[in-house]
Amino acid sequence: MAGSNGHSANGRPAAGEEAGAIIRLVGLRKAFGTQQVLDGVSVDFAPAQTTVIMGPSGCGKSVTLKHIVGLIRPDSGEVHFDGRRVDGLTEREWSKIRLEIGLLFQGGALFDSMSVLDNIAFPLREHTPHGREERERLVREALEVVDMAGFEDRLPAQLSGGQRKRVALARAIVLRPRVVLYDEPTTGLDPIRSDGINELILKLRRSMGVTNIVVTHDLVSARKVADRVVMLLGGVVAADGTFDELANSPNPLVQSFLAGRYDKGADAPEAVRTPSGEAVVEEVE
Repeated sequence: MAGSNGHSANGRPAAGEEAGAIIRLVGLRKAFGTQQVLDGVSVDFAPAQTTVIMGPSGCGKSVTLKHIVGLIRPDSGEVHFDGRRVDGLTEREWSKIRLEIGLLFQGGALFDSMSVLDNIAFPLREHTPHGREERERLVREALEVVDMAGFEDRLPAQLSGGQRKRVALARAIVLRPRVVLYDEPTTGLDPIRSDGINELILKLRRSMGVTNIVVTHDLVSARKVADRVVMLLGGVVAADGTFDELANSPNPLVQSFLAGRYDKGADAPEAVRTPSGEAVVEEVE
């Protein structure tokens, strides 16, 4: 078991900290009006590892991603990137850090009026001094990585759902980020195209040493890509371990989620807290 300070009850570091975390979330709290979405989330993300964040709708998965990339500021708590606290930085200071973080939006968020080449080249034009030839070379390299070579002149409307996701991923990695965040990367895709995205996630970790953080409801995808799974319930980290370890967890709320079985208590904060109010994090081993 681990407490809300990100360390286990016996004082050793929580999962991920031993390897030297590239991203640390410490006691993260965020509310929107009266809804407490994050209520003391502490997670360390190890470099060159794929961490899947799972949990029911509304539990704070996407909100967690937005904190990592600085799109949302916490009400309290800390966000660290590469040993530096970043949650209090100005927008200009954040812009430099975001160059090291790629983000794959759930819908891809491609510009409809731009070609594939121009979509992927957009961050290069905005953030680098590269000329046209160098931009096009880097775009073609990114397309090779996602198995979309030859699609430079297509418009998004001419692509399938899976192809749009691949192009969006190429745009996310064209600046060679150290971290890539994925918000429901397989949503809306058939099993074959979903598996193609899963293979790309694995490929980026293997070939580029990317730190992947994947938010998903897709249990098949989570089992395939995750080195580690963090489950959020009731605004806190309820379980942390490998997929197989979570699958064997004695926690009934974790089992209900993995089995796709409705449990009306799963979203209740008290369901994953001790009587003293401390978050119960099951660090399964």
